[in-house]
Amino acid sequence: MTEIEAWRQRRHESSESAFTRLSLLGASPIFRETLRVIERIADVDATVLIQGDTGTGKELAARALHYLSRRREFPFIPVNCGALPDNLLESELFGHERGAFTDAKSSSRGLVAQAEGGTLLLDEVEAMSPRAQVVLLRFLQDHTYRPVGGRQVANSDLRIVASSNIDLEGMVRRGEFRRDLLFRLSILNVTMPPLCERGRDVVLLAEHFLDRFATQYERSRKRLHARSIAWLLSHDWPGNIRELENLMLREFLLADGEVIRIGAAQLADAEADCARIDADETFKSAKARAIAEFEKNYLRHLLTEACGNVSLAARISQKDRSTLNKLVKKHGLASDRFRTGSPRNPR
Repeated sequence: MTEIEAWRQRRHESSESAFTRLSLLGASPIFRETLRVIERIADVDATVLIQGDTGTGKELAARALHYLSRRREFPFIPVNCGALPDNLLESELFGHERGAFTDAKSSSRGLVAQAEGGTLLLDEVEAMSPRAQVVLLRFLQDHTYRPVGGRQVANSDLRIVASSNIDLEGMVRRGEFRRDLLFRLSILNVTMPPLCERGRDVVLLAEHFLDRFATQYERSRKRLHARSIAWLLSHDWPGNIRELENLMLREFLLADGEVIRIGAAQLADAEADCARIDADETFKSAKARAIAEFEKNYLRHLLTEACGNVSLAARISQKDRSTLNKLVKKHGLASDRFRTGSPRNPR
């Protein structure tokens, strides 16, 4: 093995380790290609725009870009652009001097100064107001800024990474986002694929979350029922990885045994219970027990699908809401237990 080949192998192993540590896990071709793009551009200082649906792991990708780069020893500072108020915009980004405005009793470093040498992530960049877009565009031109109330112009050494779950080209066409700003943000691009396009990655991620929760909550490890795996593979995952993580956490905490049963697995268990009839049991009592077991398991599955939203569950099951609510209370299934993740759309 040549020295160059050895260096490339060490770098590859380092990248794989970083991806695993950041929970960027997956073996599907589309996801592996995304990781290859991240690794390829990590050490380039040009601005990167990361796009993808909500919950696909855009911030994890931004962190990977940072920790695989030469800037890894310096800060990674994420900022939610939708939370930057116009009246404090420059102060938040560039800091201010003492007495620059009312209540400015001391000097303060802005986000740009805090990220010096490292990476500044502009999350939800589509939420920036028109004024904020102008301020950002000016800063991106030469990376110079002046703190509010200050006289000295400062030069910053950092990398800008932006992320968005909105079609920014569409916003440009509608006049909602500056085209020149989009040009400056999208010098390099990373697109995070939705979970529904990643095949069996959903199973790998689900098992990863279950292992992590076992360690986090100091409980025994749990495994997925075969029918649960089939359900995971068939679900469309509108909330992507965030929805999957929330679902696994809920099922991990509520599971009675060591096997996680979701969707079809829950209903299959109900059917199996109904099939086990005691020979000494009367027809009437056996029927009542079977109905009660079916109702309870069906409601658990239904509320899981609707994330605890009884109104949505009623529409999915085509049952009157008040009647369904009575059944939920009858079986002690507090809907609050299911309120995580993203409900699917009723058919």
